Amino acid sequence: MKIAKARFVSPDSNFAYGFVAVALSIFIFAYSTRFGQAPILLYYALWLPLVLVDYRQSLGNYLKFHWVVAFGLLTCLSVFWSAAPGVTARAGLQYMSHIVCALIAARTVGVRTLTLGVLTGVCLVVLYSLAFGGYHYDPLDGNYSFVGAFSSKNLLGFFSSLGIYFGFAALFILRERGLWALLALATFGLAGYALIASQSATSIIATVATLAMLMGLRALLLFAPRTRKTFFLVVPIAGLFVVFIGLNAGGVDLLLGAFGKDSTLTGRTYLWGEGLAAWAQAPTFGVGYQAYWVQGFSEAERLWEEFYIGSRSGFHFHNTYIEVLVELGVTGLLLLALVLLRVLVGHLVRLLDDADNVASHVMVGLAAMLAVRSFFEVDVIHPYAVGSFMLYYAAGVAASSPATSRLVAQEPAAAPPGLRHA
Repeated sequence: MKIAKARFVSPDSNFAYGFVAVALSIFIFAYSTRFGQAPILLYYALWLPLVLVDYRQSLGNYLKFHWVVAFGLLTCLSVFWSAAPGVTARAGLQYMSHIVCALIAARTVGVRTLTLGVLTGVCLVVLYSLAFGGYHYDPLDGNYSFVGAFSSKNLLGFFSSLGIYFGFAALFILRERGLWALLALATFGLAGYALIASQSATSIIATVATLAMLMGLRALLLFAPRTRKTFFLVVPIAGLFVVFIGLNAGGVDLLLGAFGKDSTLTGRTYLWGEGLAAWAQAPTFGVGYQAYWVQGFSEAERLWEEFYIGSRSGFHFHNTYIEVLVELGVTGLLLLALVLLRVLVGHLVRLLDDADNVASHVMVGLAAMLAVRSFFEVDVIHPYAVGSFMLYYAAGVAASSPATSRLVAQEPAAAPPGLRHA
């Protein structure tokens, strides 16, 4: 029996395959460290063979992605000046191949399929954490937090934030009904409970800010394109003014106090200072990708000890930009900022021009969440991480033409009737 290529690589026809591939990928991103290398091999098996099925559809025009892959290429090239070349070589290849998988997904999986796949994946992740997870004592803030089956409450918080966001997107942007709406509501509820239980201030703030931005954007889209753009120029200026007033009126201390934090963000401001001091030693190209947090290196060992990291792994500067400055210098920071800004601004401009561009509507909210989190977490610069997968998926959609990005958001034409209209 001959199976049509479109069943695997066409966003219009591959709902079943794309849905399963996305859901499994989300679960793998969450728990691959618990189950070893086998899940990572499965992840590659889900996406890379699509190149063999139809390389034109899976990869597209390589030149369109030059700005997308530039940062990934730098991570690989940094092996030539890395303080730990073996670590950098392996991590750089992993990260670059991870980017390729995300771009293949962007070319072959529609935004609706992605949304429903993420909802299913996050639902499984949260259920697994509720069934097999536990609590962790944080010696820095003196509190117990629910971390689920993760090693960090912030990771559980991030997956929960994604569940809430995509649940909102499914109901109010994609306007899903029937069984898919029930899935969105169930994931929204489970993720909301896990988010509150995790007590992750970063995740809670980022989720609330993203949903508030989306609701404001939905109101803005009711106006004509020219009026939208005028409002969009005025609103950020007013927002910055409100933030300035809040900062001077002690708003930050009140906000942090609500989450049991102080103005040092439980040691993060000290950690940021240490990161900037490390960056000053190699300001242009850094010490090499993932070449700072290496066992046996004196500064990493000192910070692990000061922050009670007994595993001596899985730690970072809790700021994406400082982490990149240390590892890849100003060069890396500029290349990563290019990706983040082009994804956010590119999708926003498309949406302001065309309110019916559902793909950009979903992606702009996702990009906003990643942007907010980037100041306090490191989500997008590691391989096999849900944050980096989402960023490069959104970048892949942004690199396509507006007409194509609208097309991949439409309901799959060849999906089974029970799945399409459930």
